Amino acid sequence: MSETKLLSGIELLKHLSLVFGPTGSEEAVADEIVRQLENTDVQIIRDRMSNVFAVLHSKNSRSDKTVMLSAHMDEVGFIIKDIDGDGYIRFACLGGIDPRVLCGRKVVFRGKDGDVSGVIASKAIHHQSAEERKNATKANDMYVDIGATSREDAESVLSKGDSGTFDSEFVIFGENDAYAKCKALDDRLGCVVMIETLRRIKEEGIELPFDLVCAFTVREEIGISGATAAAHRFRPDYAIVLETTAIADLPDVPKNSRVSEVGNGGVVSLMDRSTIYNRDFVDGAMKIAEENGIPAQIKRYVSGGNDAGHIHKAADGTRALAISAPTRYLHSASCVIALRDFESIKSHVYAILTSYKF
Repeated sequence: MSETKLLSGIELLKHLSLVFGPTGSEEAVADEIVRQLENTDVQIIRDRMSNVFAVLHSKNSRSDKTVMLSAHMDEVGFIIKDIDGDGYIRFACLGGIDPRVLCGRKVVFRGKDGDVSGVIASKAIHHQSAEERKNATKANDMYVDIGATSREDAESVLSKGDSGTFDSEFVIFGENDAYAKCKALDDRLGCVVMIETLRRIKEEGIELPFDLVCAFTVREEIGISGATAAAHRFRPDYAIVLETTAIADLPDVPKNSRVSEVGNGGVVSLMDRSTIYNRDFVDGAMKIAEENGIPAQIKRYVSGGNDAGHIHKAADGTRALAISAPTRYLHSASCVIALRDFESIKSHVYAILTSYKF
């Protein structure tokens, strides 16, 4: 067996983002995360849902607190619901995907004998009625062309229930290589932050006065079920949810409607549609960022939700904090982040774990 190649920084983010892992099919991501956690002195636990928990036990025998970091492994994707007589694939979306970003996109399905590539298509505009042209084509009216010539041809490589995701490249671009684009940055970025946080704790010989659980969760995109199981299992006193957030920092969006700005650091939430975050924890996190010169910003818009929605109310209740990477074009084949924010979030999380009075 060949030795595992341990990656870090941008290379780890690239590697993990390109792994196939739509909601409900996170196993390959989980396997790679476990490989990348070698030599971190953590206890690895994998549950029946395919969650991965990396547990760093406190050496303080009197410690009675548990802090959880949480990031989800799954990405938005697709599931095959039918194959028609001509071999075209009819699909449903896994997670919230704007149908306007679908048509013409390359996708890949995990089939019977490996990956099967295809392209999403729909009725050509010159075949649409005047009424149809007024609205975006729904996903239910699209199909995937895999180059099959019949149902039998398609069914020789794919089956109903097979899942797929965007077929995307990881690209560094912009002035001074400031940005990265790829599928699945939501939320492989959070997963990388947790891996590198555990490595840094090991490298710097930090002894935390609490048990630290890094929860790499499943199925966030369709109901946050993995995080629910995680919270009930470990009953954390505090939880920091690492996420990405849609931001709308675009030219035609008024400043007062923008959620946050790419490049200004991690986005700390006060409230979203499923959680009101613990104010003392929020204030403490922002103070730590300021004291350490770490860019951070408050989320200016109440929207969305994440693993915290279930973690904060599980078991005895948990004081929750969310730090998100500001991300353009979320839930698409081309999510865009600033690499500066990636580094800021890593620094912020480490500073909180080693400075905040839990």
